[in-house]
Amino acid sequence: MTDIDQLVQANEWYRLRFPEPRPRKPKRQLAIVSCMDSRLDLFSALGLDVGDAHIIRNAGGLVTDDVLRSLAISQREIGTRAVMIVQHTNCGMFGFDDQKFRRRLLDESGQKPAWDVAGFSSLERSVRESIAKVASCPWLIRGGEVRGFIFNVTSAEVTEVPRVAETPSTSA
Repeated sequence: MTDIDQLVQANEWYRLRFPEPRPRKPKRQLAIVSCMDSRLDLFSALGLDVGDAHIIRNAGGLVTDDVLRSLAISQREIGTRAVMIVQHTNCGMFGFDDQKFRRRLLDESGQKPAWDVAGFSSLERSVRESIAKVASCPWLIRGGEVRGFIFNVTSAEVTEVPRVAETPSTSA
């Protein structure tokens, strides 16, 4: 039995215990952008239930054009307001070589990908850049809460990343 066959079989158990359909609009009016990494159980880690939030996942939890498209639909058509960005330690996108990866895909397939796979060298900077992209996107509703966090895959701790790098204060 394949992994997919096992998932389809597990659906039968779930279907028999399915409580009821949930509303289309997330209960918390929240969208979460996060990495696709299988170590991140956002429901447990953040105390979420099914139906609480939209969860948009991709490699690195990066705010891409497609993420902005999904957020615009989430806000404008379904009523979410807050955006939480959750990236994590020990991410495969840390130090990822986009040019090398794209070159390999071109060499193997004969076709150049139309998308890029931007990695990052600073997790905190990546979270801040993602916050800035969401906050400045003209298609998203202004005034909504946008905050970023780092999930530690070793300790399960979630730490907030300030929007602007904190600089040490100097006293006279």
